[in-house]
Amino acid sequence: MQVSRGQRPGAGWTRVGYGLYLNRPPLACAQRDVLLAWGSLLPTTAVFTHLTAAEVRGWWLPSPASHPVQIAVGPGERHPQRSGLAVTRLGRSPLVEYVDGLPLATAAETLLALSRDFGVLDLVALADSALRTGDCTLDELSEAARQRRRGAPRLREVLPLLDPRSESPWESIMRTLHRAAGIEVEPQYEIFDANRRFVARADLWLVGTRRLHEYDGEVHRDLGTHRRDLSRERRLVDTGWQRHGYTAAEVLRGGGPIIASVDALFGRCWDPDRLARWRALVRASSYGQ
Repeated sequence: MQVSRGQRPGAGWTRVGYGLYLNRPPLACAQRDVLLAWGSLLPTTAVFTHLTAAEVRGWWLPSPASHPVQIAVGPGERHPQRSGLAVTRLGRSPLVEYVDGLPLATAAETLLALSRDFGVLDLVALADSALRTGDCTLDELSEAARQRRRGAPRLREVLPLLDPRSESPWESIMRTLHRAAGIEVEPQYEIFDANRRFVARADLWLVGTRRLHEYDGEVHRDLGTHRRDLSRERRLVDTGWQRHGYTAAEVLRGGGPIIASVDALFGRCWDPDRLARWRALVRASSYGQ
């Protein structure tokens, strides 16, 4: 890979940023190539952070939106000022972790940076995925949240909501809905029949009941998946379990019926504050835009 800094060299080169070009056509420019090109402009101690680092790590990202390349540098470090590049200056030189040859901020530092700009709902999915992949631990996140920095109060708010057992961003979001409504759930709950034969593993079990709540994404529209789902549901019914599946729209915009259904199950009186807490989380997130 060749990088040109200055005038566009000619045909076959792709503009990455102001005065920055790669010697390959646009469709052949992978994210890693683009970031390596930007890295040729940066001080050796700079690290990629924020959404840029989250993308490289493959975390569950908030609703898609264009964003600049995000880097962090230590005190006194000189850095380029160009369109498409956002720079955060830290009070000390950032620690670095190399992923696919790219210098990234640590996972905990990346989540602290993200906490400056995203809501609780976005951060729960991001941090769940970071915990699930083993990129960081709850102890490391707790240490980052104790710092006196922007984003730390929001990260402290998120910590009690996290669970590394989550297997998808929408499972994390659904779990947060239940927590906001005061509904105790256990993720990835395994169900066995009377002979201790495995029946199913569910997204969320409503503790103390025989009801399961799950997210039904587009993958469930596939014919083969649909057939397996039907067989699974019959096994659950045969063992006395009830499954409720929900779509993204029902979770985000229809939280009220989900909460009301659980209220009826437990014999709870309707409390509008439960729905208000959930709607506030959605409004403050990228999912509510």
